[in-house]
Amino acid sequence: MHDDELTVPPETVRALIADQFPEWRDHSVRRVGAHGTVNAIYRIGDGLAARFPLRAGDADETRTWLAAEAAATRELLGRTRFRTPEPVALGEPGHGYPLPWSVQTWVPGVVATDDDPGDSVPFARDLAEFVAGVRGIDTAGRTFRGTGRGGDLRAHDEWLETCFRRSERLLDVPELRRLWAELRDLPRDGRPDVMNHGDLIPGNVLVADGCLAGVLDAGGLGPADPALDLVAAWHLLEAVPRQAFRAALGCDDLDWERGRAWAFQQSMGLVWYYLDSNPPMCQLGRRTLARIVAA
Repeated sequence: MHDDELTVPPETVRALIADQFPEWRDHSVRRVGAHGTVNAIYRIGDGLAARFPLRAGDADETRTWLAAEAAATRELLGRTRFRTPEPVALGEPGHGYPLPWSVQTWVPGVVATDDDPGDSVPFARDLAEFVAGVRGIDTAGRTFRGTGRGGDLRAHDEWLETCFRRSERLLDVPELRRLWAELRDLPRDGRPDVMNHGDLIPGNVLVADGCLAGVLDAGGLGPADPALDLVAAWHLLEAVPRQAFRAALGCDDLDWERGRAWAFQQSMGLVWYYLDSNPPMCQLGRRTLARIVAA
């Protein structure tokens, strides 16, 4: 998927576990979540998940990021009624794998990529409850850290220009350029940052019996535009449940449209970047853009 992608074979994972966490050496080890783009995920026994960063980088920087991810994950733990992972351990490089890695508790459920909840109003209301619960976490004076999604929409013009160029044979780029020209200028109107999960896409959402069972990948939890987590409405929901989600959160027109803008910004990169390497992510981008345009 990435030019700098690392290979994480099962035998390497088993060797790392045996050396660094011998208490788990007799547990089964199997790879899961084959469509992930950030980490290779291995299940350890029934209760744990090991996460190995896929992109090459500096070991010290990766260790710092994993520590911040663990802190964010702990901050979310127990703050809603929906299950989220709990950090367990931090592993070190070895056996040919060059970076630190992490272990979390395993959260049961089926990812929404595999069990599409898009037509479920109960799921939409659960999702709104989760977003509201995250917003209720105290920012403790923190504000948006200034990178990625969640700050100024117009700061992403250069990225969108790259996406438009790369998508000319894949999407109706003239129409999408016109839409971004409208979305990018939506004002914030002084609305303060609130806590957001930051990446509510199907691969991070667990489903059971048409309802929300849990949420993964809380490492991006932090203060940002209050509209940021509204991307979930476009990534996960069809029209009727989407309106139920909006009604449950009481979104006004401006926040709703800014959420649509953040979903647009994220989706434009998925189609061309993952065209050949990760078809489910490419298809997610196409589906979300279609929903955004139709609205």
